[in-house]
Amino acid sequence: MIPGGGQPNMQQLLQQAQKMQQDLAQAQEELAQTEVEGQAGGGLVKATVTGSGELRSLVIDPKAVDPEDTETLADLVVAAVQAANENAQQLQQEKLGPLAQGLGGMPGLPF
Repeated sequence: MIPGGGQPNMQQLLQQAQKMQQDLAQAQEELAQTEVEGQAGGGLVKATVTGSGELRSLVIDPKAVDPEDTETLADLVVAAVQAANENAQQLQQEKLGPLAQGLGGMPGLPF
């Protein structure tokens, strides 16, 4: 409800929407620059991804490398990347969640 029963100030609503969009773009840029890590096998395999989910590095401890058992190594790599991506998704929720909710509450915006 609008206090006093008047019509919403469209210019004010547009300014709020533009600010939220700028805040959202800034948060997305921060996510792209922030790195998070996931690991598996007690740290034998470590994956680093950006907050937006881009794989940046993969570190494999030589102790994890067994030429007779490459399947376990592959499983550890997958688990480390999945853990890193889960951490990235959590970071996305922390950074973008409130902004996305704010934009979703603006009438006429496709969010």
